[in-house]
Amino acid sequence: MDASLWIAKTGLDAQQKRMSVISNNLANVNTTGFKRDRAVFEDLLYQSIRQPGGQSGPDTQLPTGLMLGTGTRLVATEKNHIQGNMITTGNALDLTIGGEGFFQIQQADGTVAYSRDGSFKVSNAGQVVTANGSLLIPPIVLPENLATLTIGQDGTVVAELTNGAGQVQLGQLQVARFVNPAGLQSMGQNLYRETPGSGAPQLLVPGQGGGGPLYQGTLEASNVNVVEEMVSMIETQRAYEVNSKAISAVDGMLRFLNNNI
Repeated sequence: MDASLWIAKTGLDAQQKRMSVISNNLANVNTTGFKRDRAVFEDLLYQSIRQPGGQSGPDTQLPTGLMLGTGTRLVATEKNHIQGNMITTGNALDLTIGGEGFFQIQQADGTVAYSRDGSFKVSNAGQVVTANGSLLIPPIVLPENLATLTIGQDGTVVAELTNGAGQVQLGQLQVARFVNPAGLQSMGQNLYRETPGSGAPQLLVPGQGGGGPLYQGTLEASNVNVVEEMVSMIETQRAYEVNSKAISAVDGMLRFLNNNI
């Protein structure tokens, strides 16, 4: 009976954590470039009472065994990096990577983080930065006499200057591609950090070598599907209720034993 209570308790913990994952997905349904998480579970160690294939007699062998499970646990949360829908904004500094790849963002400590959020701004020094003021890498500095800005699908940044001063190329953007993007560590603020699980980044020209092309004037929406998340939420709630009822049932059985035996 004690084992049954513990097993049901692990089910409650697992479903509670899954609900946290679903809630975070729904909370970020409008977050630019957000990738939904999926909870991954595994069963715990089994109590082996009778080994499969063991001898049941001098000339007979057990075709199956007797093994009792001890519950479940959350082993990982996996990012789903499927492309989100592209939303047209018309803003010259809004960019979407149409495929694999990440923007490189310089952090305050000098390290590089990675992001799918292409909603860039301009600092008071003319530098292209994120909404939090972090610098885009490679750095792009806009001239004061800028008339229009054009960013090609290959990442070429060209400025049209005022008063007929002509065009000037400001730089070449890159995208960072990872062998295992699911291995990146989420940092918050729409940023990811490289880990041994993700592998080292491959710096590519957009649209070449597996890197996605850039689309100016658009943003990548979250890839969270509200309907799917609502269905998952209902499944999680029902599973939580069933595990709770299992605890109540075992408690009733123990109460019966105490009162009648």
